[in-house]
Amino acid sequence: MAAITPELSGTYTIDPAHTRIGFVARHAMVTKVRGSFNEFTGTVVIDAEKPEQSTAELSIKVDSIDTRNADRDGHLRTNDFLDLDNYPEITFRSTGATLVDENNAKLSGDLTIKGVSHPITIDFEFEGAATDPFGNKRLGFEGSHTISRKDYGITWNAPLETGGVLVSDKVVLEFEVSLVKNA
Repeated sequence: MAAITPELSGTYTIDPAHTRIGFVARHAMVTKVRGSFNEFTGTVVIDAEKPEQSTAELSIKVDSIDTRNADRDGHLRTNDFLDLDNYPEITFRSTGATLVDENNAKLSGDLTIKGVSHPITIDFEFEGAATDPFGNKRLGFEGSHTISRKDYGITWNAPLETGGVLVSDKVVLEFEVSLVKNA
């Protein structure tokens, strides 16, 4: 099993070609809709000896939302949901990190959606380290966190004839992250 060890300390850039920043929400109370953001940038500083000094910053382009349905994506970009015209980015800035054990970490920080910030803590599992064919040191992490979209002022919904609503309040954020160590 992979372990977060001192030689992995350093500054890393999130590799967008090998990273997925996604989400899952219930639709019509009977199924789930999955989506992702295709454009984002981020930097992670890992200090394996002093994990509390590790940091992360992520900036996501709202316009890059992709649920494999153009009409739904268009609606999600409006003021009913993410309000692209006024808030073109979703951001996360860490405020603390904790190494739970050699394979798991908690990353706390402020998530800002539609200009509203709330503290969250994301549980991450370390998936491993490797040197790619181009000589780049890579690290992999996976994590998730559930938010209430109402906390961020995203309240649009439609009632269903059978009871309930069209879109769940709870949204699971999913992170499958590939980091490349800066030279």
